[in-house]
Amino acid sequence: MALWFVFALMTAAATFAVLLPLGRKGPVAGGTDVAVYKDQLAEVGRDVAAGLIGPSEAEAARVEIGRRLLAAADADGKSTAGSAPGMRKAVSLVALFGLPLIAIGAYLPLGSPAMPDMPLAARQQSPDPNQSVMSLIAQVEAHLEKNPTDARGWTVLAPVLARIGRHDDAVRAYRNIIAYGGDSAANRADLGEALTMAANGVITAEAKTEFDRAVAQDADEVKARYFLGLAAEQDGRSADAAVIWRGMLDKGPADAPWRPVVTAALARVGGKGPDLPALPQETVAAAQDMTSEDRNAMIQGMVDRLATRLKQDGSDVDGWLRLVRAYLVLGDRDKAKGALSDARQAVGSDGERLRKLNDSLKDSGLDG
Repeated sequence: MALWFVFALMTAAATFAVLLPLGRKGPVAGGTDVAVYKDQLAEVGRDVAAGLIGPSEAEAARVEIGRRLLAAADADGKSTAGSAPGMRKAVSLVALFGLPLIAIGAYLPLGSPAMPDMPLAARQQSPDPNQSVMSLIAQVEAHLEKNPTDARGWTVLAPVLARIGRHDDAVRAYRNIIAYGGDSAANRADLGEALTMAANGVITAEAKTEFDRAVAQDADEVKARYFLGLAAEQDGRSADAAVIWRGMLDKGPADAPWRPVVTAALARVGGKGPDLPALPQETVAAAQDMTSEDRNAMIQGMVDRLATRLKQDGSDVDGWLRLVRAYLVLGDRDKAKGALSDARQAVGSDGERLRKLNDSLKDSGLDG
């Protein structure tokens, strides 16, 4: 209400400023013009008396000024006649009350007086990305309704559906990818993952069948092998899960982005990854109830503590080997190279330890 009151005062002030001249009595601008022309006639007389202009020029000037004086006087009379008090009052009332009423009548059905203010920063922000994603999904789905055999369209749509949680629709999309785009280990693994997510993380018999088909086509299919290990864990076969995951770590590239996830899974079932810091039994038990992010943080903390200890006592060659390989398992080759350089400096004075360090890491690829 206070804001509306302020607006009303501002409107009234602006209206009075415009209407104030209408309330003045007596002649307006025309009277000023008549006085000016009279002064000019007197000045012509003074110029003749002083000899500045001749009689003929003075007469011509008086005729022209007289003509302008008559025109100004005529206009002054018309203006005064047309500015009768009744007319001025009517115009004032219309401006004071009519215009605000017209403005309010037009605003109420078209405007939104209850809408809160939107700051400039909020108005300049980019549109909601979720709305644009949903719009794109709707466009692709509309296209696929008319072209259900478009494998490329299903390939674009399937991972997006999985990411936004529409797992049942993602399952259908991945089935169509296989039906119209061809069978492959990666497609089978993606379908198995979608089936697992649709079952709230439980690897069903149908999902396991898809993972088995993927591994049958490609024994090194990473996603399928990881989920087969997860299926073994869910069945209570922790030893089998450890064998699958340890095999992935042994054969996989040192900088593979999936290594931290598999390493954490192996720690969860009590396994030991390649040359990671040893995990006490109580730590393994605690890790079973952790999320993957918490387990990764736990492993990273153990590696950091090992690195701190080796900076204080660098004579432990086995500790340096565990640290370098731990960084490789975590996919951080830069830290692995840095740790190897620090290790060589720490044991450089001992030829036997330096030889052991170099021989143990000659296949790591860090020197290359």
